[in-house]
Amino acid sequence: MILVATQNFRSVDRLLATPASATSRIEKLGRDQARALLRYQVSEQNRWYFQTWEKIQLALGIALLAATFRQSRILLSLAAAMFALLLAERFYLTPEIVRLGRLIDFAPQALERSAFWMFHGAYSSIELAKLALGFFLSGRLIFGGNRIGDKVDVVDEADHRHINR
Repeated sequence: MILVATQNFRSVDRLLATPASATSRIEKLGRDQARALLRYQVSEQNRWYFQTWEKIQLALGIALLAATFRQSRILLSLAAAMFALLLAERFYLTPEIVRLGRLIDFAPQALERSAFWMFHGAYSSIELAKLALGFFLSGRLIFGGNRIGDKVDVVDEADHRHINR
């Protein structure tokens, strides 16, 4: 999502840098007005992408919680932490980012701009935290001691002498 969002904004500048038939029509608006209009369109696309991706993450998070429910407490805790971070993004950060973003879309020096970037930074930090937790959780699932065979008692231990062979 980070790549998609940044590339969407860069596409505006790429479009305006190479005048073509569509760009020449946009140029009639004036470069600054055309840039503001195109950036607004990209902002709306990004808002939709982020909100859609969060809905997908909610479904994936529920599936992950279900998959780790009968695993160790560590795995369930990691999955729950990732899900809690997602809920914070979905129901607190994203609505504020969308609200502030729409306020600053056409305002050149809006006071809300610093608050927008603060929320945006918090969102990015949470995404990195979820990514780190996801890597750690994946590592524990793949390489950790949570395989089915690890839970089976070995019969050949010294304290199992009562077993007839």
